[in-house]
Amino acid sequence: MSAQARAPHTARTPVQQAALIVGAVFLLVGVLGFIPGVTTHYGTMEFAAHHSEAELLGIFQVSVLHNLVHLAFGIAGLALSRTAAQARSYLLVGGAVYLVLWLYGLLIDRDSGANFVPVNTADNWLHFLLGLGMIALGALLTRGRSTTHAAA
Repeated sequence: MSAQARAPHTARTPVQQAALIVGAVFLLVGVLGFIPGVTTHYGTMEFAAHHSEAELLGIFQVSVLHNLVHLAFGIAGLALSRTAAQARSYLLVGGAVYLVLWLYGLLIDRDSGANFVPVNTADNWLHFLLGLGMIALGALLTRGRSTTHAAA
């Protein structure tokens, strides 16, 4: 038996690498959302309300809940990058969630209680790009490949 046949399969597929990177970026963004200076108007941050004037990088409106969602998406990405099938699902389902969040952000009155995450125009368009990007990664990196062989 060759050394390659005996060695455990530890190489990540492209879709697993993508899920790992996306998850790591979400984790980083979640942490940065709690750092004064990186998040402007940090003292106005609320748990979950449109009254939060805190903005990550001075652009993206955030709250404690918003940051926690980023952290949860990051942890999910890291955990689900273990297999190709799970990584693909993370990217496709996560992308769909972000597209729904984009639509939600477009439809709600930002000055109402419905804006509990909270979101602003910059968040909305970032959510749109994230949704499309995650779905593209999940679909394109597994096109023509079976993800079941790497499920173990």
